[in-house]
This record gives sequence, C-alpha cells and structure tokens, in this order.
Amino acid sequence: MSITHHTSYIFVIGGTGAQGIPVVRGLVKDQKYKCRVLTRDVSSPRAKALLELGNVELVEGTFASEADLRRGFRGCDGAFVNIDGFNCGEKTEIYWAIRSYELALEEGVKFYVYGNLDYVYKKSGYDPKFRTGHYDGKGRVGEWVLEQNKTNGHRMGVAVFTTGPYIEMSIAKFTIFTPKVEDDGVVTWRVPLGDGSVVHVSLDDCEYYVRWLFDHPERSNGMDLEVAIDHIHYADLAKAFQAVTGHPARYIDTDLDTYWKTGNSAPFAAHGSGYNSDPKDSAFMTFKDNFTGFFNMWKYSGGNKGVIRRDYKLLDEIYPDRIKTAEDFFRREDDRGRKAGLGSLWDRVQEENLKPVLKLAEDRRRGRL
Repeated sequence: MSITHHTSYIFVIGGTGAQGIPVVRGLVKDQKYKCRVLTRDVSSPRAKALLELGNVELVEGTFASEADLRRGFRGCDGAFVNIDGFNCGEKTEIYWAIRSYELALEEGVKFYVYGNLDYVYKKSGYDPKFRTGHYDGKGRVGEWVLEQNKTNGHRMGVAVFTTGPYIEMSIAKFTIFTPKVEDDGVVTWRVPLGDGSVVHVSLDDCEYYVRWLFDHPERSNGMDLEVAIDHIHYADLAKAFQAVTGHPARYIDTDLDTYWKTGNSAPFAAHGSGYNSDPKDSAFMTFKDNFTGFFNMWKYSGGNKGVIRRDYKLLDEIYPDRIKTAEDFFRREDDRGRKAGLGSLWDRVQEENLKPVLKLAEDRRRGRL
C-alpha cells in the first residue's frame, strides 16, 4: 500500500524518554517537522531540553487519558507513539496503545509510527521461558496496527519501528546491563546471556531511522522496520571496550539463579515490572519474571540464527552510515564524552561516574501514569 502524504506536525508520545529525545531531535533539526510532545511535567529537565531544540511545543498530560490524547493528536498530521511499558505494565500498555491508534485515526492523523519491540513470545513459538511482558505488550500491538492498516491505510498510514536494548545501557547506571569495575580493575559484565547475542540499538541511529520513516511514507507505510547495530555477543562487547580504552574488560556468563541473588538487578526481583501495575492483578509480572524471559530471548538469539533476527542488508541500504559494531559505538562514545567534558569511556564506567540513560532510572517516578 503506497501513500504520498508527507506530514509536518507530529504528536509525540514518549518524547522525553531515552529514545524519544533523539527521535524528536532528528525530526526538528532542519525545521521540516514541528513536534508537539506529551509530558507529565513540562518543567522537567528533559522537557526543557526538548524545547531548546526549537520547533517543539509541550503539552502536559498522560497517555492514559482520552482527553489528553485527543488534545495531543488534534491538529497534527503525524504521530510517533512509544508508550512506557515500565510505567504502566503490559496489560495497561496494550489498552492505551490500541486506543492511541484509534484516536489518532479519529482525529485525522495521516501517518502514524508505532514504537515497538519484538513479539518474542510469538517468535519463540509461544514457549513460556521467553515471556517478556514489556516486549510482548508492544509486539502484540505492533502486529495489530499493521493489520488495521490493511483496512484503514487510505485514511492513515502506519509504520512500526522495532528496536531492542540500547547499547548505551551497557555503560549506564541502573540498567539490566550495568557494568562494574571489579576489585582487580577489570570492567566486568556479569549477565546471564550464555553464548547468545543481544540486538543492541544505538540511540543516535534511532534519530535517523524514525526520520527516514516519516520522510519516505510511500515506502514505509505498512513496514515493520526492525533495527539493530548487530547481534552482539558480550564477550565481543568486552573485547571492543578493551580495544577502545586500553583497559581490561570481560564478560562472565552468570546463571539466572545467581543473577537474581547477587546480580545488579537482584534488589528489584520481586518488584513489579511496571511500577504502576497492580500486584493483585493476575496479569502482574515481577521484574524477575519479566527479565528472565528477556535474558532467555538473547541467550537463544546468537549469530542472527535464533529467536530474534534482523535484516542487516536492509538496514545498510536505508542507513549506510549506521553504527555496525560495538567497537564503532564505543569509539564514537569515547570521543563524544571527551569533547563534552565527561572524561574518557574508562572514566565514565567508574561507579561514581556512571550516569543513567533510561528516564525511569533518572527520575525514579512513582505512583502515576
């Protein structure tokens, strides 16, 4: 299905998140597009940073409100929707993601990009060891909006943007991949990945890909653009870090039981995967249950031959200058950090210097959608 309408005024849900900031930056950098960004707090540092980009306006509200969604979509001809599943939990995310699509259609949006993750439960053949709530919640909706597009595409085009764990999480505070400089001075990642690989994504590349989706609706309409740097084995990630910094680094495979007892996420094991989800709801998933499926997903995705796969030839065609290796990312990040006065990459992984990249980790928000 082909459309030729080019959008100019885009309503963004998730714009203050780790992915949303580069997405908005990419859309407004040459003033071709204007963005209206939904945020729970227009005075937050991230919201203010978006305003400084120019061609951005803020609307205070929540994705869990029809009135706020209508106010956001009204008058816009485009939309980028990436709902925070860690805010609301899988069950609530599915409802509001579906409702967002419906309200966008109702309000006259012409092109709709849905921020997605792999529907790993389905891709695994519905094997329960792969159930990952924050992936499956998005993945179900991603398939659903593409199906609706078969009927509604003449009114509103749709593209699905499927990402993966940000590679920035491997050098950031409060993430599932946070490293530690151990007592012997070696940067160490102790994670239960076996011989598998993670389809890490660069946030800077997200800026390009989403802009491409909006710039090329005649091709992207009906597309599920599944992106990644590469299938990155953590032994190779450690080698790349060592090559860039000159400091020793290693990956130590850790079994799940040990990880949940002593790993960097052990204190959160019994917490809800979605911090506003109801523990009394039978759909509730603990952090441990959710991320056990998450680690299994990557453990069984080595070499682009397992559960989660990517078409790297397509990505090279769409973005020839994309980041293609962990070493490429680390070199760029080391250079960026030095220029920004943050120090070398080695300096930045010291425990006292680690910074959060995820919005949840940064603001530790609780209690409201």
